[in-house]
Amino acid sequence: MSNPLLVDAQLPLFSRIKPEHVVPAIDQLLADARQTVADCLQASEYTWDNLVEPIQIAEDRLSRAWSPVGHMNSVVNNDELREAYNACLPKLSDYATEMGQNEALFKAYQALAASPAYADYDKAQRKIIENSLRDFELSGIALDAAKKQRYKEISQELSHLASKFEENLLDATNAWSKLITDESDLAGLPASALAQAKQTADSQGQQGWMISLQFPSYLAVMTYADNRALRREHYEAFATRASDQGPNAWRWDNSQIMETTLALRHEKAQLLGFINYAELSLSTKMADKAEDVVGFLERLADNSWRQARKDLADLREFAKKQGLNDLQPWDISYYAEKMRQHDYQLSQEEVKAYFPITRVLPGLFAVVEKLYGLQINEINNFDSWHPDVQFFEIYDKDNHIRGQFYIDLYARPKKRGGAWMDDCAGRFKRSDGRLQIPVAYLTCNFTPATGDEPALLTHDEVTTLFHEFGHGLHHMLTRVDHLGVSGINGVQWDAVELPSQFMENWCWEKEALALMSGHYQTGDALPDSLFDKMMAAKNFQAGMMMVRQLEFSLFDFRIHLEYDPKKGGRIYDILEQVRNQVSVVRPPKFNRFAHSFSHIFAGGYAAGYYSYKWAEVLSSDAFSLFEENGIFHRPTGEAFLYNILEQGGSEDAMTLFKNFRGREPEIDALLRHNGIAA
Repeated sequence: MSNPLLVDAQLPLFSRIKPEHVVPAIDQLLADARQTVADCLQASEYTWDNLVEPIQIAEDRLSRAWSPVGHMNSVVNNDELREAYNACLPKLSDYATEMGQNEALFKAYQALAASPAYADYDKAQRKIIENSLRDFELSGIALDAAKKQRYKEISQELSHLASKFEENLLDATNAWSKLITDESDLAGLPASALAQAKQTADSQGQQGWMISLQFPSYLAVMTYADNRALRREHYEAFATRASDQGPNAWRWDNSQIMETTLALRHEKAQLLGFINYAELSLSTKMADKAEDVVGFLERLADNSWRQARKDLADLREFAKKQGLNDLQPWDISYYAEKMRQHDYQLSQEEVKAYFPITRVLPGLFAVVEKLYGLQINEINNFDSWHPDVQFFEIYDKDNHIRGQFYIDLYARPKKRGGAWMDDCAGRFKRSDGRLQIPVAYLTCNFTPATGDEPALLTHDEVTTLFHEFGHGLHHMLTRVDHLGVSGINGVQWDAVELPSQFMENWCWEKEALALMSGHYQTGDALPDSLFDKMMAAKNFQAGMMMVRQLEFSLFDFRIHLEYDPKKGGRIYDILEQVRNQVSVVRPPKFNRFAHSFSHIFAGGYAAGYYSYKWAEVLSSDAFSLFEENGIFHRPTGEAFLYNILEQGGSEDAMTLFKNFRGREPEIDALLRHNGIAA
């Protein structure tokens, strides 16, 4: 049988991909890519068509084979696939380093940039060439042979460490569960959470109710369980995953991985002439200097801290009236929900009943249809990695296909936690006119359906779905024809969250909510009284939530900015300092939050987690134009589509934002949307 990863199909052949296919396919495609580069370098004079495009075609073929492998490793993980995936990481790292340090290739790009034809290239082509020359520098093209070899070793090791960090976290999450045989121990949990716990136990041949560290299960216990000891136990298991603490202490401990990762990042930055990794990180972002980032975060903290302290004082006072004098972290979600119900007569469970996935997903599509004139159709005959997966196509107002996407919505064992968008294929128009349609993966971890009832989403989960779909639209609606800057490619990292956070705004608009909600049993519309309560409670504890995100952002930036080889990472020392500066909730000593902070230790957010807040300023300010003109004002929607979503990384993010908004971003809308005075 032929290797499904080597079949140049429009979409991956998921059901045919086996672990034994992975290494041979990647080996062959890497060899093909190397040969392509060697062939291109034989040219006597370099052009786009004989240098950039052939290499893009070869590397795109490699990327489209690796993409389903990496995706399946995240969503249907098993030992054999994990082994094959890890076997390829050093091979891919070697190739990237080799290309980045290929002096003949570097000189070819320099010649292209200096050629008379350069002026005739479109802005996307010129941006790709500029980015490539920058990336050669960031890959160590100017280093001597010994330093180039060290750079290669560091890159390989960092790739391995990121994978191991994620594996440890996945294994630690899957390792803990608790069978409850007395239903009274779960008093307070809503019927939907009990049904899910029962379904989980049944699936494992157990009698009773099974709770786990899958996020829907964890959140239900922390929010609703009257049993304080159970909340405490569940909190500790979750907060100590992959660490030296808790019920599985040392078994999947990420401590050394984190230390080594920080040391290697620092060494890599210094090899390239930067003082620290934070500086290296900013070389491809909107923010110019480390002081700009720290100043931005501290300014937000100054605006938010008083509100956060008041939020916590109010919660403590409420808990006291309920008979609890020592509010602990495992009590916060529980009493916050009770306080929300008391102050606003708003129950999350009552809200969930109006957000069945069968209304939310079509409603999401209706929102973008109104904004951009899109039409989204479900395709039923497609190849998949799991029965839960759905597949859709997007058409624009002229009935041209713009993109395709897979949605995998529900939590399950062997699936990485969280929510994310990733690219399966990017938009790419070849010189012969053939167009590759962009394809995205949209992944969430919602509570699955139980029995005959549809999956019901919390309003937070609705917002998460809109967030990830915003990323997907950025990837799929691009009109840029050149792969290096189409969709999310080449977008400055601290602007990449703009389209995703922008989409969240419609989850709070009555006219939009009418499209995505309806009682799962009766179909009744979301009542005005419930909407009014949701709006009144919108910024409930917004100050606490703001400083929590600022804590994560400052911690991430400072451990990379202040790394000292003589002192090591000082991970929890710096985290404690940041908490002294901006936090209001102090977790217990055993809390090992950083050990599961995969955004920065296994994702692309190292010294860049601040991007969420940086981009939230952009998204809030962008949405304020819709507040002025109307939330479904088509000309404004089309202006956002044209200036932001369609442009990909073909121009600097600030230029694109100013093209849309007519000015630079202002912070006021962000503070207003969070109920915090400027």
